[in-house]
Amino acid sequence: MSECIFCKIAKGEISAEFVYKDETVFVIRDVNPQAPTHLLVIPTQHIASAADAGDPEIWTSIMGRAVEVARDLGLDKEGFRMVVNTGVQSGQTVPHIHLHLLSGRNFGWPPG
Repeated sequence: MSECIFCKIAKGEISAEFVYKDETVFVIRDVNPQAPTHLLVIPTQHIASAADAGDPEIWTSIMGRAVEVARDLGLDKEGFRMVVNTGVQSGQTVPHIHLHLLSGRNFGWPPG
């Protein structure tokens, strides 16, 4: 999708601070962090939302990379939260599937 900000970042049309990047997924810092560590794990393939992710491999790449990055950054020592918002009512503001990886503070339950 040509207008998608995450697609533009993946193509290098918009600069971002990459924590990780390969041909299928990239990880960047959220520009509006909700925790001391707030990363976005994003597939390079445009998929509008979790509801549109038909291939289970997309989840393998997103979730697997999120856990690897969390371990690499030592976030697993105190804990981290992974969140995927689906649709406007859930808080999804960019129509491209992505996972929020948050850490560095206590999180309440239930969320939201």
